[in-house]
Order: sequence, then C-alpha cells, then structure tokens
Amino acid sequence: MTYPPTPENPEQPESHDTGKSVPGSAPTDDQPTPPNTAPPQYQAPEQPEQPQYGAPRYQAPQQPEQPQYEAPQYQAPQQPEQPQAPYAPPAASLYPNQPQPHYASAPAYAAGMTGVPGPGEPFNGATDPEDLSRPLYGATFGQAIRRFLKNYAGFSGRASRSEYWWVALFSFLVTLIPLALYIIGVVMLAVASDNSSTYDDGFGDGYGSAAVAPAAGLGLTLLFVGLGLLIVIGLALLVPSIAISWRRFHDANFAGPFYFLSFIPYVGGLVVLVFMVLPPSPLGRRFDRV
Repeated sequence: MTYPPTPENPEQPESHDTGKSVPGSAPTDDQPTPPNTAPPQYQAPEQPEQPQYGAPRYQAPQQPEQPQYEAPQYQAPQQPEQPQAPYAPPAASLYPNQPQPHYASAPAYAAGMTGVPGPGEPFNGATDPEDLSRPLYGATFGQAIRRFLKNYAGFSGRASRSEYWWVALFSFLVTLIPLALYIIGVVMLAVASDNSSTYDDGFGDGYGSAAVAPAAGLGLTLLFVGLGLLIVIGLALLVPSIAISWRRFHDANFAGPFYFLSFIPYVGGLVVLVFMVLPPSPLGRRFDRV
C-alpha cells in the first residue's frame, strides 16, 4: 500500500510493507534481510529397545516351621475329701455342769409309701381287717371272705383288688360242687336215654327199658339237686357280688354304675373284667364313708 510523499522525503512514498522493495529505489541497510527458510530436517524415529526376557527365577519354597509340642504334664489325682461325720451332741461326761441340748426326733412317716397301696397316705387303706369303711390292701383269703359277708349289701366305700379276687375265687369254689352234680346228672340222663330204646326180637320179648330205669332216676335226681343249689347260691351271692364290684370301681376312681356295662351282649363282661384289674387310685378316696 502506497502513501503520499512525506515532507522529509517528497520523492519517495512511505510504504508500510516491510520487506518489500519499491521498484526504482536503491536498497537500504535498514531493510531486514529475508530469513533463510530452509526445509526442516526430520530425524528417523528411534526404535524402542527390545526388552530382555530371561528365564524366571523362583526361590525355593520355605518349609513351614514344625510346631513344638511339649509333653503334657499330669498331676496326681486329688483324693476326694472325706465327708465329715454328722454333728453329735457332746457326751454328758465331758460337760457335767452344762445342760444338754434336746434334739427333735426324726419325723415319723406312714407305713405306706407313695405309689404303694396300704394304710396311710395317699391311699388311706384300713389298718384293721374289721374296719369296713376303708379298703384292706393285701388282704388274705379269710379276711377278704369275712369282710365280704359282713359288708353284704354295702355299695359305699372301696374294695381292694385282693378283696375282689379272693371273693371271686370263693364264689367259684362254692358253685363248683353244685355245678359238678348238675353236669353228672345231665350225662347220666343222656346215657340212659340212649339205652332205654326197646326193640322186639320176634318172640315177644322187649329189652332195655327195665335195665336203665335206676340210672335214669339217679341222673335226674343229681340234675335237679345241682340245678337247685346253683340257683340258691346264685341268688345268695347276687347282691354282695354286685356290691363288691361296685366298691372295686370306687377303688379305681370310677363311679359304681359302670357295673351296668356288663349287660352289653358279648363284650360287656370283658369290659367290666378290665376295670376290675385296674390298680387303685388315691383319688378314689372321695368314695369313702364319712
């Protein structure tokens, strides 16, 4: 870009484009020389050094230290301490002037232990065979029969198992002889009936009827005697047998009317028999006579 001539140099216009010469003007020293723009020199990139790989070196594994065990030390077993003798009051001879202390005697326990039927707690049985208000545990045959006959129609109170089964044996023995007479009579009548058939041999003679008549009469007599005794004994033992079964139910802590289960066909007698075998219960004391 060219500007008009200045007063100091009217012939040379001032140019603001430095580094460029105006045609027709002499070069001056004030003009800078153009720089030497040589092409840049590039060096080849250096190759990275290849890593040196060697065989890995492993250290030998260290062996773990063996634990050190010490022999256990046992002590001699200690002897158990001997129990000290119970305290006893000092003898009177050592302290003649000192009053001797009075110690209470050991408590008296009832003869029957818990769980064992007998007199005292918890079953509260009879101590005297004549005491009919309490059951007699461990009764003998004679004691059981006497109590059975004395308490003929007693439905209150209790009866032990020994009382019941001794009475059952007594009833069987009493009915054994009449039952035997009845069976013998039935057998003799059956034999006489087989031999009493008469037949005709063709000559007008009959056999058999007269020979068996005495045997038939004896058999008939034994049958009626045995049957009559069985009826009388059965009626005599009916009420006391029911009464002792009733009391045996009380001893097992069951109500007496359970006896009527025996009237159930086929199985009633077996059910009552199971009840008669049951052990006594202390709760049955609620049925005792007041």
